[in-house]
Amino acid sequence: MFRRVFGIPPEAVAQAPGRVNLLGEHTDYNDGFVLPTPLPYHTRVEAARAEGVVDAYNASLNERRARPLEAPPQGNWLDYVAGCLHALRTAGHAVPGARLYITSRLPMGAGLASSAALEVAVLRALCALYRLELDARTLAQLAQQAEATYVGVRCGVMDPMVASLGRPGHALFLDTRTLEVAHIPLPAGVRVAVVDSGVPRRLAEAGYNQRRSECEAAAQALGVPALRDLTPADRSRLEALPAPLDRRAWHVITENARVLEGLEALKRGDAARFGALMLASHASLRDAFEVSTPELDALVALALEAGALGARLTGAGFGGAIVALVPQTRYAAWRQRVLAGWSRGRVY
Repeated sequence: MFRRVFGIPPEAVAQAPGRVNLLGEHTDYNDGFVLPTPLPYHTRVEAARAEGVVDAYNASLNERRARPLEAPPQGNWLDYVAGCLHALRTAGHAVPGARLYITSRLPMGAGLASSAALEVAVLRALCALYRLELDARTLAQLAQQAEATYVGVRCGVMDPMVASLGRPGHALFLDTRTLEVAHIPLPAGVRVAVVDSGVPRRLAEAGYNQRRSECEAAAQALGVPALRDLTPADRSRLEALPAPLDRRAWHVITENARVLEGLEALKRGDAARFGALMLASHASLRDAFEVSTPELDALVALALEAGALGARLTGAGFGGAIVALVPQTRYAAWRQRVLAGWSRGRVY
């Protein structure tokens, strides 16, 4: 297909997975803690050299787009690809251009980090193409820079970190301030399931940047570098904040605490406690951070009624997907009941 589109064979190929975040939502850009896990669904990129242009074909959209390397972002999917070349060139790497053929099993706009998977796959392909030796952390940081500085979505580092460093069957504990990571096996006897609500969202248009600005304003008003530097014991300090900054800060503070408790639950294989923390996380995202939707709330309730140990929205919210922790022995019946009760959904 690459040869059919571009008339030449590919010179490099790479892929990267999507992710689902088990705990730690909207904490990564607050220097906090997260617990994502990679998904067995990947974005694959084939690449060949080019001069002065980024020329890409997106098989999911059946669309080819191209632009000069120095062109500004244009508000379409090619921004995510061009941003990767822009990030590499800004960092001083000689990348004169590229032709890329993109295929993906990840749904766009479902909260499963399809953009990070694309960026990490593109960067891996470019590194193979131009023989750039970049470690996994550096590659993840470049992916974040591509999205934040070129695309214009002020994303955190979590998504590209799990796309770049994640291990199947493990949660990736990540301290987003220090970039310390630990790979924790998921509990035996349970399955992580993702249910796409069928309600798409786009981060740049869905209030993500507004929430980030609110968190930054709250931290500044409280006199701390980031909300990471507060704990639930500091709740009285939030009384000085105007609404909704007090609620935004409380979510981040308690969500960081939930991640740390969830990490210990995973270490001892306590799936029931981890599921309870997922439910508490969803309630906070719904009530304090206000990024849930009626559809996501209903889908979480359905997942619980069908037998999940815990469930919550995953990703930025405003649509997208939920994640559920389901006993392996009940998974088939659980899946059937969820799909029967939510006809526009899709289970991963």
